[in-house]
Formats: sequence, C-alpha cells, structure tokens
Amino acid sequence: MTSSAKKSVSATSVDTTDKAALNKKQSRLQQVFPILGWLSQYRKETLVNDGLAGIIVAIMLVPQGMAYAFLAGLPPQMGLYAGIIPLFIYALLGSSRSLAVGPVAIASLMVGEAVSQHAQPGTDLYITTAMVLALLVGVVLLLMFILRLGTLVNFLSHSVITGFTSAAALMIAFSQLKYVFGLEFPRGHHFYETLNNLTINLPSLNPATLVVGLTAFFMMWFSKNHLAAALKKLGASDLLASSMAKAGPMFAILAGVGMVVGFDLNDQYGVKIIGEIPAGLPSVSLLPFEMDWWLGLLPAAVLIALVGFLESVSVGTALASKRRERIMPDKELIALGFANIGAAFGGAYPVAGGFGRSMVNDASGAQTTVASVITASGLALTVLYFTPWFYYLPKAVLGVIVIMAVLPLIDLSGIKKTWNFNRADALTLAVTFGMVLVAGVEAGLLAGMVLSVALLLQRTSHPHIAVVGRVGDSEHFRNVKRFEVKTNPCCLGLRIDENLYFANTRYIEDEVMAIVSEQPQLQHLVLICNGISFIDASALETLEMMIENLRESGITLHLSDVKGPVMDQLKQTHFLQHLAPGQVYLSTHEAMRDLCDL
Repeated sequence: MTSSAKKSVSATSVDTTDKAALNKKQSRLQQVFPILGWLSQYRKETLVNDGLAGIIVAIMLVPQGMAYAFLAGLPPQMGLYAGIIPLFIYALLGSSRSLAVGPVAIASLMVGEAVSQHAQPGTDLYITTAMVLALLVGVVLLLMFILRLGTLVNFLSHSVITGFTSAAALMIAFSQLKYVFGLEFPRGHHFYETLNNLTINLPSLNPATLVVGLTAFFMMWFSKNHLAAALKKLGASDLLASSMAKAGPMFAILAGVGMVVGFDLNDQYGVKIIGEIPAGLPSVSLLPFEMDWWLGLLPAAVLIALVGFLESVSVGTALASKRRERIMPDKELIALGFANIGAAFGGAYPVAGGFGRSMVNDASGAQTTVASVITASGLALTVLYFTPWFYYLPKAVLGVIVIMAVLPLIDLSGIKKTWNFNRADALTLAVTFGMVLVAGVEAGLLAGMVLSVALLLQRTSHPHIAVVGRVGDSEHFRNVKRFEVKTNPCCLGLRIDENLYFANTRYIEDEVMAIVSEQPQLQHLVLICNGISFIDASALETLEMMIENLRESGITLHLSDVKGPVMDQLKQTHFLQHLAPGQVYLSTHEAMRDLCDL
C-alpha cells in the first residue's frame, strides 16, 4: 500500500471516529434537552403549527393566569409571570411535545390554602411565601427524581383523584361566587365557612356586578358550545372557527372591560376592578431563608408536587399516545422541578401541566415545545406592553373564568361509575370528597391516600380461596361454586388468588384448615399457586407449619402451577425437602391425574 493510500485510510478512520464521538455527544445533549432532537428535524410547516398553537394558548393563558393567581390570593401579574420563565425552562427540558405548563386551578387552590396559614393575603409576606412554596415544590420534584420516587403517585388511586378533584373544583367554584355577586367577606379555609359566608352576605349582592358576571358566563358558554358552528355557517374555515371558539375567556374580558368603561360601573355602581397591574418583566430575586418557615411549608409543597406531577404526567401520556410516542416521567420530574424553581426566582408561584390548556395546545397543532416558547413570548409581551389594558377588568369576570375552567373537573359520571363497579373504591372517593370539603385539600388528599392503602391491606389480608374441580374431560379447573365440575373426595384442589405475606398468612391457614376439616376422606391437598407471585418469610414459615399439621392428619400437601420467581425463592430454602413426599406439579391437571386419577 502506498503512503498516500495509508494516509487516506488513516484520515477516513479519524473522520469516522470523530463522527461517532459527535453523534454520541449530540445524543447525550438530546437526552438532557429533548428539544434539540425535534429541532434537528424542524420544518417550516412545523413552525407554522407551533406558532399557531403557541398564540392560541397565550390568548387562553393571559386571562387564565390572572384568574388563577386571583384564586390563590395573589396579584394578577404573578399568574402572568407563571407563564413566562417556567414555560421557557420546560420547553428546553420537557419530554412532552404538547404539555402546556403554567398556573393550574387545583394547585392555585392548594397554594392559597397553604400560604394563608403563614401570611395575610395582600401582604408582601404572602407573595414571598408563595414564591418560597414554588421553590420547595421544585426541590421536592428534583429529590423525587434523584431518589426514584416518581412511583409515589401510584398511591393516588383513581378514586382518590376523582374525589379530590371534584371536591376541590366545587370549593373553587363556590369561592369565586363572591366576586360574581360583588360580595365582600374574608377568605374561608374550609368549604362550610365559604358557604356560610356566602349565604349570610348574599342579600347584599351588587346587581351591576352580577350582570357583568352573567354576561361573561354567557359569552364563554356560547364560545365553547356554539361559536365554532356559527362561524362555519358564515363561511369561516374549520381552523379559524375552532381557534375563535377557544378565545372565549378573552372575549369575556373584552366585554367586561367595555361594560365597565362604557357605563362607568366601577365608580357609579361599585363594580370591583383589578386596577393597576405593574408593567415589565419579572425581576429575578433571591428568596429569604428561615428554616422553621420553610419546614412549615414543606408538607404542602410535597402534596402540591405530587398532584402537579400526576396531572402533568397523566395529560402528557394521553397526548403522547395519540402520536404513538411516550413521555419520560423522570424527565418530567426534572423539567417540572426546574420550571418551579424558575417560577420561584421569577416572581411566580407553583406551576404544573394544565389539562385544558394542554388539550387546546395539542388540538391547535403543537408539534414541539417551541409552541411553549411562543406562548411564553406572548405572555412576556403582554406584561411589557399590555397590562394597562386590564386596569378596568372586573373581578367578576376573573371569577367566571375560574368557575368555567373547573366545572368540567366535577366528574359526576365517574362518581356514579365507581359506585356501581366497586363499593370500596366508592367509599374511598366519598371519604376523600367529604374530607376535602370539611377539613381542607391537604387533609382530604391524605385521608384518601391512607384509606386506599388501608383498603388494599384489608383486601390482600383476606384473599379469595376457591375449591376447584375439573370442567368435564378438559384440563381446566374452576371454582365448584360457579361451574359444574368433577371432584374426588380423596384429593382436593385449592386456589389462592393472592400473594402470600405476613398480613394474610393467619387467615389463609385458618381457611385452609377449616376446609380440610370438612373432608373426612381427604388424602391429598393441592395448593394451586398460579395467583401467587411472591411469598415472604412469614408465609413460608406458615406453609411449613401447615405441612406438619396436615401430615399429622394423614394428608399430604402438594403445589401446582408455581411461577418461576416463586420457585426460585423456594429452591433457596429447605422448603422442598419439608414438602416431601409432597410434590410440585407443573399444572393442576397433572397433579389431579397422578394423585387421584381425576
């Protein structure tokens, strides 16, 4: 080979190595910043779709952000700030193409409940406490990632979530009625306090405020249910019609501001307005540290983090499945964690992925998180140049926006379905629902989680045990109480439909011995283990004791349908030697055929 050829081969080898290293580096960067992978395949059409979705969500988030901040007892600009820095951060780190992060109703309620226990609404301390809470939520989410505790959300069963969100939505809706009616009374910490204050003060409602509120309600209801169809009849395109229909909250704001300005409702009729909203981007600032203060907020931060993460992952997973993609929960913990930390230092309060906005974002054509960048840019322009437009915004309109946003969360059909399907789950739902209304959102959520675990323990500690027989001449064995089957008095098959662990071993032993005592001719007992995936040390000891007790009665214990992992466990002990002359059979059919010719 010539020297020039050798140099060529060497150069090619170096180029291949460099490309491999570059690809590996790019792959690592894409793991940290998923947006880089999407941008590498970005097209003009993608930008158009992301741009349209980002603008629509921005139009939707401006009124929602102010309304949710209002719900949390915070200045309206903090709701706008919550849609700027957190969205930029999530756009860089998030794994969901369509998830719209920002202020959400349930978290806003929880923030208001938590912060009001440490500071008086309207004070600087109240605002600072909300920002500290956002920081703690972010830290909790990052710790969940580090400790691989994302599975904690599994303790929030569907029944707990339904009961919690339905009750929280009811609390939110009633808390906003005072603004719709133009009433003045202190914020209640519990639902019954709000209901009592509302009832007492209702005779002093402000008619002009109620008219403004009802007008906003009608405009939002019409926009949501009829505007798209009406525009299509007038010749509008499907895209334009659906986009306009999603702008109902903005139409309500414009109508409310127009009514106040046109009829001088704030001065002449006492309609409460937002007033001046500071213009300009949020300033990044350090937060004061006081250990007792932070520790007092920590329990609320943990619950807000869990609820926000669950809502974000749920909607993100649902939207990703439509594209036959998957989101990465661990990545979501990181993205939401840093988004909340960004919210804390950017003058905002805790954020999460909103269900309604995310659905709108996806339906509007969002292809990547560039849509979130455009939404955040729209919010930034709003706080820079357009806050004076909201000076005359009636508080009643913000109240209506919140009510319309949370009403779909009251899942009456889900409550009915749960009641008909499983009464234990229905009990969990009812207790969670009632405790949220009576004791508050945090106590209600914890009560639901504790009850779910207690009911799980109760179910697994009393497992279903079935006596089985052969179905005709087949190899199938079924419950003697449900099917016509053949049995042999000398040989009994028992199927245990649960893992064996310390909480159910005594019950299983008592039930098995009670069944055996009713079989005077019994010589062989076959425990069918196809429903058992795990046996702990307590259960193993109980099985060994059962072998001895049965042996004293002249009965030999056998096992069948033992799963591989369970068999591996048993082989690591002396159990199989204790079992002899009992055997482990591959199937119930094989056991019954060999032991009693059944």
